[in-house]
Amino acid sequence: MRMAELPLEIGAPIPKADQALKDISGKEITLNKAKQSNGLLVMFSGNDCPYIERNKARTVEICRYAQANQIGVVLINSNANANLESMKAYAGAQQYTWYYVADPAAAFAEAFQATHTPECYLFNQSGTLMYKGAIDDSPGNADAVKNRHLNNAINDLLAKKTPKVSSTQVLGCNIKRF
Repeated sequence: MRMAELPLEIGAPIPKADQALKDISGKEITLNKAKQSNGLLVMFSGNDCPYIERNKARTVEICRYAQANQIGVVLINSNANANLESMKAYAGAQQYTWYYVADPAAAFAEAFQATHTPECYLFNQSGTLMYKGAIDDSPGNADAVKNRHLNNAINDLLAKKTPKVSSTQVLGCNIKRF
């Protein structure tokens, strides 16, 4: 693993915003190009993590909510075994309508200091980090959710407010680097 960069703090700009990533469609995108009028949601994800499996419905729900509110969505698979064909099959089964990109060298995970899947980063329309952390407070059990952290942060962002909670602890699978 490479030397870690400084932690990504609230208020930071989008890391590697103009560096190209390959989407499951084969198209190259950048995070800046994926950003929409109200911001950008970046989520580190994967195909084979038990936490991802337990969060499938919540991932789809929050990504659709973000898109419906003109927030661009990019899911990044930074696992060393990330390959576009298996990602494409997985995304198709989940009916993803947003970007799902491969980062097998984990360059974006390093830049974001992402260590787990799922791990979320919400940027406002100016590309400033407003929230980082978990989707909610119960990644292992949807029935036990009490706080929908990411949903609340999106609502605050849409209301032009600073999120009441800007950072939460992430529990999930480790990103598998080389």
